[in-house]
Amino acid sequence: MEPTEAVKEVATNWNAIAAAIAIGLGAIGPGIGIGLLAGKAMEAIGRNPEAAPKIQTAMILAIAFAEAIAIYALVVALIIKFV
Repeated sequence: MEPTEAVKEVATNWNAIAAAIAIGLGAIGPGIGIGLLAGKAMEAIGRNPEAAPKIQTAMILAIAFAEAIAIYALVVALIIKFV
């Protein structure tokens, strides 16, 4: 027995809601983390300007790792939406 059009539409709507929740919740953590990380790095550079290159390098690396988690959330959301 094949599902009706109404059932398919409801399933599609729930997939869209699930994808939105996945990327929304998946981006909150990295967003907060990147903000805290950049703020603390700016404080450190303000206290010790000579160490700015080392602090900046470590900050950029940590931001890249945090951003990767948001990209994973995006991939999961896309899988939910289109598969």
